[in-house]
Amino acid sequence: MAAFTGRVLGRHQAAVVRIGFGLVWLAYLLREWPHRRVLYGDRSPWSMDLAQRLLAENGAFTVLPWFGGRLWFELVYHLAVLAAVAVVLGWRTRASTVLFLVTVLSLQNRNVFLGDGGDNVVHLMAVYLVFTRCAEVWSLDARRAGPGRVGVVLWAVLGAVLAVCQLGDFSGESLTWTSPAFPYVGWAPLFWGLWAVAGLWWVLGRLRPDGEPRAVLDALANMIHNCAMLVIAAEVMLIYATAGWYKVQGSRWQDGTALYYPLHLDYFTPWPWLSALAGSALVPVFLISYGTVIVQVAFPFTLLNRRVKNVLLAVMMAEHLGIAVMLGLPVFSLAMIAADAVFLPTGALLWVEARVQRDVVRAGARLLGQALRDLERALRRREDVR
Repeated sequence: MAAFTGRVLGRHQAAVVRIGFGLVWLAYLLREWPHRRVLYGDRSPWSMDLAQRLLAENGAFTVLPWFGGRLWFELVYHLAVLAAVAVVLGWRTRASTVLFLVTVLSLQNRNVFLGDGGDNVVHLMAVYLVFTRCAEVWSLDARRAGPGRVGVVLWAVLGAVLAVCQLGDFSGESLTWTSPAFPYVGWAPLFWGLWAVAGLWWVLGRLRPDGEPRAVLDALANMIHNCAMLVIAAEVMLIYATAGWYKVQGSRWQDGTALYYPLHLDYFTPWPWLSALAGSALVPVFLISYGTVIVQVAFPFTLLNRRVKNVLLAVMMAEHLGIAVMLGLPVFSLAMIAADAVFLPTGALLWVEARVQRDVVRAGARLLGQALRDLERALRRREDVR
């Protein structure tokens, strides 16, 4: 109980998940920037009227129907880019992760017929990241001494914006306090609760930084973070377990030919010559098809043994890299690799951190030495001219 409430578990893994999903969403937004209006904007074949009819049935959250029009869409889309950058850098993560959640849900729920499976993973992880303390390491927040004036101003501005959205008629049923479906709680309690807790955190930090109320908030934050990391891990295990057991029931996976067919579909062949070469090797196709099923079904059970888990984790990441290259599904593959990062061993992450810091220091020293040598040569030439 002391460990569960007294410290942040898996903080390096949480940082990798934050950076990974921030990069996945940012890469997707930048890649589709020329086509953004066709995908989610005013030029989309899935019109706003059709989207609103679907939203009225499923109750999904999105801010795009609030005003409509191109200007509002452009504002939300580019806010999504900025929120993804802030999440990657770990800048004001209490606010940026909430904005990240809002923009992810807003764009994906505007047109639910887009995506390749990776969008579902990003959708879920955007919700879970809000409840994690994912900026404890490898972030700008970790380098900051305190909240500062920028944090207070940002908190006040976001509170004012939330109040306008809550009281305005344009938000419709998006910011309700209750929901007719499970969990019967609307989005308004979540946003206002996060905003109020952030304010209370700052007040107690200024007035009673060593008091019992602040200690209770720290313990609650640690508990929520640890629970959220557990949910992320369980989500990844469910993804692999369900995928594996559904594959077991498929006749193409049973006879080992499942991989052969996508390698011969134009939609999944970004490199036709490479797909043709891989598809012609029937024995490797057979082995990879069976190996994929075995790895996915076995992965949840390998968590009982750390060494086996690490080996299988490396195999699955390599498999996703192969899917990204061979089948042309980079967003899906990168999203799954970012989700797999929750199981990475802390020792390996610390080793990578030490190597990166050492390389950065060496590169900085080389650049500084070269700059000093250039300055010395310039001074010598100046003296010679004199």
